[in-house]
Amino acid sequence: MLKLHQLHKNPKSTHRRKVVGRGLGSGKGTYSTRGNKGQTKRTGHSKMPANFEGGRQPLVRQLPKSRGFTSLSDKPAVVSLTKLSVFDDGASVDLKALKDKKIVDIMTKRVKILGGEIKKKLTVKLSISKSAREAVEKAGGKVL
Repeated sequence: MLKLHQLHKNPKSTHRRKVVGRGLGSGKGTYSTRGNKGQTKRTGHSKMPANFEGGRQPLVRQLPKSRGFTSLSDKPAVVSLTKLSVFDDGASVDLKALKDKKIVDIMTKRVKILGGEIKKKLTVKLSISKSAREAVEKAGGKVL
């Protein structure tokens, strides 16, 4: 079994640092591996910033400014009151019940019920529009 005191590094795993700019005899003199002329040849230059595009007008500055506000929260799925007619009279309508009846997708997290017609007495436990609320209460149901 190999033990810690028996470990040693591979001699080819490390390399000597390249010494540049120390005269013509060193083999890395004159241009010191920088090439001829240009921006990268000059003193003080090491690396370009990641967003540098070669001196042209950057893409970020070419595009117009994005105005306004974009909400990160997802919008509620809209369900018409007419679609709730699949429920039995006196049933309770919540998100789980809508998913079971396949009225909304399984991944839906928020639902809002908008206007329509209904004749059944339902108990609605979801966010609901004013006109839909009136229609449910007119049919004899209630909104919690």
